[in-house]
Amino acid sequence: MATVRKTITLTDQQDHWIKVRVAHGGFTNDSEYIRDLIRRDEEQSPQYLKFEAAARALLEKHENENSMSDITEGVEARLRADGRLQADAEGDPHSE
Repeated sequence: MATVRKTITLTDQQDHWIKVRVAHGGFTNDSEYIRDLIRRDEEQSPQYLKFEAAARALLEKHENENSMSDITEGVEARLRADGRLQADAEGDPHSE
């Protein structure tokens, strides 16, 4: 695989962080650490894009059907019904 040389600009804090990760993270140099970050981002991007598309489709589908407060109340009711959300004595799940 061919490689391409890039020049990037970092803050002192970012440069220090990379040096610490190289020293303690099992990377042999800055480039190896940055390539690892890019690989992990590439792996996560398809999952994120699928989730984002599904969420957008769901919002568009229900955009005209329910208001945000209707949706919130429905979610809270389902969470209370299965015990994952406890209401306070007055019934307000947002109170502490």
